[in-house]
Amino acid sequence: MDSGRSVRLGCGITHAIIAMYTYYYGVFIMGTATLTLRVSVEVRNQLDKLAEATHRTKSYLASEAIRQYLDLEAWQVGEIQQAIKEADADDFASDDEVNAILRKHAS
Repeated sequence: MDSGRSVRLGCGITHAIIAMYTYYYGVFIMGTATLTLRVSVEVRNQLDKLAEATHRTKSYLASEAIRQYLDLEAWQVGEIQQAIKEADADDFASDDEVNAILRKHAS
C-alpha cells in the first residue's frame, strides 16, 4: 500500500512526501532482503502444504515463523537479563512471600 501526504514548508511551497510501504497480510514491511537457508525435506513439505492450505506464500509463512521466533527469544533473553540484575542486587522473594504463594496455590 502506498501512502502520500503533503507538507507545507516555510516558503509556502507544498512538497509532496511519499512514503512507500509494502503491505503484506497486515504487516507493514519497510524493506525486504533475501535469505537462503536449508531445511529438511519434511519441513519443506510441511511448508508447501501450509502455503497451499492458507493461500499464503512460502516466503510469507517462513518470514512470519522467523519473526515470531525472534520476538519470543528476544523476550526470553530480556527476562533472563532482568532476573540476573535482580539476583545481582539480592532482590529475592522472602521466605514469607514464598510460603504465602505456596499456601495460595496449595488450596
